[in-house]
Amino acid sequence: MSRPLPPPGGRRGPGSRSRGRLSPVVLAGWLFADLLLVLVVVTMADRSDPLAAEPTPKKSGSASASPSPSPTPTGPRSVERGWKEFDVSGRSEKSLVRQIRKDTDRWSGRTAAIVLTFGGTIRGEVYARKVNRLLPQARPRMFDKKDTATDDFHNTGKRADSATVRVYFYTAPK
Repeated sequence: MSRPLPPPGGRRGPGSRSRGRLSPVVLAGWLFADLLLVLVVVTMADRSDPLAAEPTPKKSGSASASPSPSPTPTGPRSVERGWKEFDVSGRSEKSLVRQIRKDTDRWSGRTAAIVLTFGGTIRGEVYARKVNRLLPQARPRMFDKKDTATDDFHNTGKRADSATVRVYFYTAPK
């Protein structure tokens, strides 16, 4: 029995390699991959360790040295991350103004940046809007119409004539 002749070009079939040299395309691919690996290693070696501890400044030997004062912040004011919250209830505007004034007394001298008011029931936005309109009347300096943004929401878990007022203050006075 005789063996079948190989196809033209010396290839024996799919998946089989001829013995001998690799084609220039394969060599170029391996050369590119090796070069890319070298470049990545060189780039990584050039960078400093991000987890390395920074050197700590040496402490002075005198115990009477006073700590340096903290720098005064510059630039625009920012808003505190935490909020202050109080509840109001009732229909009378006089009563609501009185409650707002009483509940915000402990934050006197501060300026509100954002006020989120949650009125009770599904139609609570209407009540929240009423409360937000009364804020400048109760504390004009705290709830300045130019500096304070208000928004009205509803809270289905509260009574219809009640609201929770959440206040975010500026970090520094004007």
